[in-house]
Amino acid sequence: MRFDVLTIFPELFAPHLTHGVTRRAFERGQVDVRFWPLRDFTEDNYRRVDDRPYGGGPGMVMLAEPLERALAAARADRGEAAPVVIHFTPTGRRIDQALVQELAAGPGAFLLCGRYEGIDQRVLDRHVTLELSLGDFVLSGGELPAIALLDAIARLQDGVLGDAQSHQQDSFSDGLLDCPHYSRPELLPADGEGPERPVPAVLLSGHHADIRRWRRERSLALTAERRPELIAAARAAGRLSKADEAFLAKLARGEAQG
Repeated sequence: MRFDVLTIFPELFAPHLTHGVTRRAFERGQVDVRFWPLRDFTEDNYRRVDDRPYGGGPGMVMLAEPLERALAAARADRGEAAPVVIHFTPTGRRIDQALVQELAAGPGAFLLCGRYEGIDQRVLDRHVTLELSLGDFVLSGGELPAIALLDAIARLQDGVLGDAQSHQQDSFSDGLLDCPHYSRPELLPADGEGPERPVPAVLLSGHHADIRRWRRERSLALTAERRPELIAAARAAGRLSKADEAFLAKLARGEAQG
């Protein structure tokens, strides 16, 4: 798959594409990322990509013409049917794992990274097919959500993670939050802030059925505590088993460990 990134700051992406486990997806070309620096598509001596907004007010607005030239060049270079054009904005749909999985199975997209007060609305009206957000807060530009999206997509590619099952157990992969995880040593010694902290005994038991049940119940308990709307969504979608429902009922009555 291929992602064409339209941005003023392509250099912000380099550390995230060349480090960590997800770099495998970029090095192998499983996720092909091309950059279209917007200042290369200006036609004035100052390489201006922004100007004052009509109607007055603070800040600057990204100009339509450099963006449209860059997008036209990216489409011509791609030489195939145009995929989705994504614009990152606080007003967009919040990125979730279901969307990441959908994009990870597709041909890629154009990623439009705005700056300043935003992009000339005429560009958005004409070209953008999907607007996305990391959450209910404001960033300085679209580069960080674009990087986050690329990372999330890259880790779903075959052979990227050390264990092919890793991403299937991530938070949100089945609609719930992930369970807690532990590693060595088996016992952290007591310190001035509290007693010894052992690994839960079930994880040391070697009993795989008990371990699966413990992990599922911890996932359910954590989700019920922090994101109860996900429990409701999983129930509505028929993703909760009878055992899940029995545990949640006990949890609600205070009869199960949360």
